[in-house]
Amino acid sequence: MSKDKGFSSTSANRYSLALYELAEESNVLSKIELNASSILNLIETSGDFKNLIKDPTVSQNDLVNAINKIFDYLKIENLLKNFTNFLVKKRRFFFVEQILSNFIEICSEKRGELKTEIKSAKNLSKDEINKIKDELSKNFTSKIKLNYKYDESLIGGLIVQVGSTMIDTSIKNKLQQIENKMIKV
Repeated sequence: MSKDKGFSSTSANRYSLALYELAEESNVLSKIELNASSILNLIETSGDFKNLIKDPTVSQNDLVNAINKIFDYLKIENLLKNFTNFLVKKRRFFFVEQILSNFIEICSEKRGELKTEIKSAKNLSKDEINKIKDELSKNFTSKIKLNYKYDESLIGGLIVQVGSTMIDTSIKNKLQQIENKMIKV
C-alpha cells in the first residue's frame, strides 16, 4: 500500500506546522490565524463553499479560480491564498478544514494557551462565560482558549474539558450512570 493512500492526522499536522512556520517567517502569523478562522467560519456557514471543497468533479483550475475570487473578496493574506492553491495542486484541499483547525491549535499552543471546551444545558451569557474563563485561568495558571457550546441535550449542568481533564456534571451523564447501574443488576 502506498503512503499516499490515506491522509492521516499526522499529515494534516505537517501541513499545519508548515503553514505556521511560513507565517511566522513572513511576520504575518496573526493575520493568517484570523484568515484561517474566517475560512473555517465560511466552511461552517456556507453549504456551497463546503460542497466546492468536497466535490471531486471540480477541476483544479476551476477550484483555484473560485478560491482566489472568494479569498480576494475576503481579503485573505497572499501567503494563505498561495498555501491553499498548493493544497489544490497536491490534491489535499479536501482536508483544508482539518489543516486550518490544526494550524489554529498550533498557534494557540505556541502562545501557551490551554484549550478548553465548555458545554452547558443553559445558554450562558458572555459575562458568565468570561467569569468561567477567568476562574479557570486562575486555577490552571495558564491562558485559557475557551470554546463554548450550548447543548440542550444535557438537560442540566455543565461539561468542562480543560486539556485532557474532563468534568461532567450534566444531568444527562448522571442519568446515563444510573441506567448503566440498572443494566448491571
